This record gives sequence, C-alpha cells and structure tokens, in this order.
Amino acid sequence: MYSQVSIKRVFLTLLLATIAAPAMSKEVVNIYSARHYDTDLTLYREFEAKTGIKVNLIEASSDALIERIANEGKYSPADILITVDAGRLYRAEQKGIFAPIESKILEDRIPEQFRHPENLWFGFSKRARIIIFNQDQGKPKNLNTYADLTRPEFKGQICVRSSSNIYNISLLASIVSHKGEAEAEKWAKGVVDNLMQRPQGNDTANIKSVAAGECKISIVNSYYLARMVEEKVPGVDKVGIVYPNQESTGTHVNISGAGVLKYAPNKANAVKFIEYLTEAPAQELLIAGNHEYPILNSAKATTVIEQLGNFKEDSLNASELGEHQATAVKIFDRVGWN
Repeated sequence: MYSQVSIKRVFLTLLLATIAAPAMSKEVVNIYSARHYDTDLTLYREFEAKTGIKVNLIEASSDALIERIANEGKYSPADILITVDAGRLYRAEQKGIFAPIESKILEDRIPEQFRHPENLWFGFSKRARIIIFNQDQGKPKNLNTYADLTRPEFKGQICVRSSSNIYNISLLASIVSHKGEAEAEKWAKGVVDNLMQRPQGNDTANIKSVAAGECKISIVNSYYLARMVEEKVPGVDKVGIVYPNQESTGTHVNISGAGVLKYAPNKANAVKFIEYLTEAPAQELLIAGNHEYPILNSAKATTVIEQLGNFKEDSLNASELGEHQATAVKIFDRVGWN
C-alpha cells in the first residue's frame, strides 16, 4: 500500500511534469550575433511574436563568436551566426562551422552575388565602400575610380584606416579578383605613396578629418557617413561622395550575413529566422539601425541613405572577397600599408 505521503509525492511529480512540459517543448532559436543595434532587438521580438519561436541571443565580436562556435563543436547550442563582412563569413566557412541551407525562399529573394555558391551563408544587408572629399575644396579632378587614387596629383592628400581592417582587406580582395595580384599590388602601393599620414583611425575619424579639411580624400563605408549625416555632426555637410567605377565594374559592395551552423539543434527554426530577415518589414528594421542598403529592392532604404544617391554596384560574388583575403593581407604587408 502507498502511504499518503507517497501518493502526494507522486501527484506533485506528475503535476510539475505537466506544468514544465510546455516550457520544455517551446520552440527556440539560438543566435550568436556580431551586430549590436537596438533595432535588431526589435527584430527579434517581432520574429517571436510572428512565429512563437523564442530567440536566445549571445552578442560578441565576429572573431570571438567564430572561435567559440569552433571550440564548442558538436556541443554548441548555437543555431545561427550573424556577422558583418564577407571576409568574416569566409573565416567562419574555413572553420567548417556552417551547414548548407536548403530554402527556395532565400534563393528566390537574395541575388546570387550576395549568397555563398553552396548556400553556406546568405547576405541580408549591404554597404558600399565609397570615396569622399571636402566639398569646400572642390571635387578633385580625375577622381572617378579606385584606380584614380594612385594618380600623382593626389600625393599627400589621402587619409585611410589600417590595412588590418576587414573593410580594406575586402576592398583589395575585390581588386585582386577583378585585376589579378600584380595590378592589385600596384594599386595598393600607389595609394600608400599618396597618403597624407600613416594609416590610422576608423572611418568616422577619417570622415571628420575630411570634413575639417585636414585631409582631402578618404575611403569609407557608406553607413558611417549616413550615421553622421543623421546625427548632424558639425562639418559633415562639407563631405562630398564619389561612387567609384561607375563606368566599369561598379562600386565595391559588402554585406552583413548569416549562416546556419553545422551542429545547430534547431535547424528548421534557424532557416525560418533567416527567411524572416528577407521580408520587407524585417529588412527595414535591419537597415534602420545602421543605415545599410537592403538586399531586397522592394524594401525601403532609410531617408538618409536615399539622400546619398543611387549608384551601380559591383556584381562580384561576395564569396570571392573571402577567397582572396589572404592574398590581400600579403599585398598590404609588402607595400607597407600598415
């Protein structure tokens, strides 16, 4: 015979199991993200409300997250890696942490140039690497392409950030892809010869330097300028834009992107989330936080981005930016772009 205490214990155990069951079976997706914008948090809440899938988030730098996932191996709880720049997606790819994504929705919505050839990752927003100048000093003559930055008349006029920066690595990688290693090295050496000072600062610092008339020309990502325009940073109205290579390959474009991880415990939910990123409302939330360009042409860009104007973009597949990354780094070292 069971005692009353035993019966009560069995009843309580069954009751607790019943209460816990819904929580244990709740759908989740675990995201490791290198993006840190409040609008992304809104994006996660919208996804939860729409699908009932709870988003668990860990944020850190791209390299730290890639190493963490690789070290966690098959025990990793992560379903998705979100990061910025195709070069970093390539680093993750080389670590073998991605699994191919099977999604007709993503293949239909995302242009081929912004996704991995084997669908290991998909881009969901983009940015341009542009040339800027001080408008008070007038637009420099004969400055229409990246190659023009090497012209002798621009000696001592260019400021730019370090070669260790992934944005510069990817830009040079695109030149390697289009022109070959020898021409890419000639270009990098020509830019170094025209520097006003050793490479330093970030894109924001170099925009401020151009705005103040300290240096005449720089190379920056479009969203840094758009942020400063929105914030009405003093002097930013003096900054003019050149979208390079409009008569040839088009302006260099890079991406923010996401991939499903090899050992993802919630693969189906991970695919649903990345598909959600390509819906117009989600696209508009994504770009609002950082003034990037949407991947979908049907999504509306921010007002500030629209004010910066339209341009022809490079159609190079973003995966090639990663493939030529090591070559770009070696070139930078050889020419002294420190």
